[in-house]
Amino acid sequence: MFFEPALRATRFAPRAYDRSFERFVNDAFSATRRSVNVEQDEKSWTVTLDVPGFAREELTIGIEGAVVRIESKADAKRKFKAAYELPQDIDVAASEAKLENGVLTLKLGKLVPVSNVSQLTIN
Repeated sequence: MFFEPALRATRFAPRAYDRSFERFVNDAFSATRRSVNVEQDEKSWTVTLDVPGFAREELTIGIEGAVVRIESKADAKRKFKAAYELPQDIDVAASEAKLENGVLTLKLGKLVPVSNVSQLTIN
């Protein structure tokens, strides 16, 4: 004898307008995401980001450790704010930014880790 639990005859199926609302919300919030491309070589990362409609005077780029923050200034016509964390600290002196035709290209130098190990003599 096999035991078979009683199943409901009808399963829960989202109504059509629920699916439409979910699709609308997903499309609305996915449109605010920017396309970001990150490439790396031995000495640097290259981050390419679409920021159409911004002039270079309207954007600020802040680097703190391994985090890059890009945001629009208060007097800009549009608002933009993004932060990206890279796996290694960034060398600010070896980094540069370029904005051409609505594409922001950041060339971020990798900070070479410095060893702070000291040798102790054994007595």
